[in-house]
Formats: sequence, C-alpha cells, structure tokens
Amino acid sequence: MVKVILSGCCGKMGNAVTNAISSRDDIKIVAGVDIFECDRLPYPVFPAFNELPCDADVIIDFSNPSVLPSILDYAVKNNVPAVLCATGYTAEQNKMIEDASESVAMFRSGNMSLGINLLSELAKAAAKVLGGSFDVEIVEAHHNLKLDAPSGTALMLEKAVEDGLDYKPELVYDRHNRSQKRDKHEIGMHSIRGGTIVGEHEIIFAGNDEIIKLSHTALSKNVFAVGAVNAAVYMKDKQNGMYDMSDVING
Repeated sequence: MVKVILSGCCGKMGNAVTNAISSRDDIKIVAGVDIFECDRLPYPVFPAFNELPCDADVIIDFSNPSVLPSILDYAVKNNVPAVLCATGYTAEQNKMIEDASESVAMFRSGNMSLGINLLSELAKAAAKVLGGSFDVEIVEAHHNLKLDAPSGTALMLEKAVEDGLDYKPELVYDRHNRSQKRDKHEIGMHSIRGGTIVGEHEIIFAGNDEIIKLSHTALSKNVFAVGAVNAAVYMKDKQNGMYDMSDVING
C-alpha cells in the first residue's frame, strides 16, 4: 500500500486525485496539505508541511509553485519522493527541484496525461522527418482561470519537437509587433484562454501544399489525476534522481 500526502488537496485537481485514489486498493491518502479549509475529506488536512505528524511514501503536489520550497524541504528531510504536478515554475525553481533530486527522487512532467506523453513522442518523430522543410506552430487552449501562459504542456511539446530537429529553433510568442517574413527556424507558440476549456494542444507542421496536425484534447481533469496517481505508485521507494512520465510508461 502506497501512503500519499496530497498537497493542494482542497483544489479542483486535489479533489480529482482524491476521487481517483478512492477507487483503488493499492494506494491511499494519509494526509492533505492546503492553506484553504475544506470539509468532508476522508483524511486529515494540515495548513503546512511542517505541521504534518505522519509519515508517507510519496507526495503528490497539485498546489502552487509558491509552495515548492516547503515541499522540497519536507521531501529531502524525510526522504519522501515527490510527484510535482504544478505548472509555472521559474528557472530558479526548476534548479531547486534538480538540486533536491540529488538527495531524493523527484518526478516532473509537463503533463500527467498518458495521451499527451504519447503525443510528445509522436511530435519528436514527426520533427525528425519534417523539421527541415515544414514550419512548426504550437497552439494551446485552457480555461479562463489558468495563470501561466504558455502552458507547461505546450513547452513540453516544444521541447519534444526541438529534440527532433537538427537546428536550434527560435521560439516566437507573439507576432503583432513583427512586420517581416517568418523565419523557417521559428516555432510559433500561441495561447488561448476562455471558458472552461480543460486543455487542448495542437502541433501544426505546415509544408508546401500539405499540413500535418497532431492534437490532444482533455475532456476532464480526471486524466491528469489518474496519471499522477500512477506516477505516485511508480515512485514508491525510488532512488534519488529525476523521473518523468516516460519512466512510468516504460515501466
């Protein structure tokens, strides 16, 4: 049985993870951490990591990047692997995660969905074949409450495309102030925010007289919760180092 501390348990993703775990018998939540109060959760909730009285096997975090220092401090001191699912980390925070991974196992993925991670592999393969002669654009859409743009998933997909290219592309986030021909080594990145869109991502390879599109649509947050739970089960007792969804997929 994998014992989990769920950070951000009172949020929408926290509720989705709670529901996903409730239907399994190989993992359970022993405590939640959240600055907000919430009722009727089947486990105790604490306002901060330094107030946790219990041990656990893995941390699942769907909170806010501002909580990262306390998560890493707890993880390192107690040798508890962490599945970090928040987006919008700064370069400095990513460095903090890498530093912590020297002492304890850290799991990071731009997206917890199995489908998105498959899309990432397909994008890399397509870039190897098409990258020299096709223009590449990435479009992502999310709900109107999402704070970061572009999404962590869009950046993850861009990295996959870049890994398949034989040149270093230039990321272009906005062209309204450009009055010039598109450079063939650009990758355009476009963000849409509106309504209750869960998550849509599309990679466009535009060539002469043909267009190839790779896309993924998340219909609910459950796909991310299930991915995080599977990652937590995988991370139990893992040695220090950095892990991602490809490790879970490849077993």
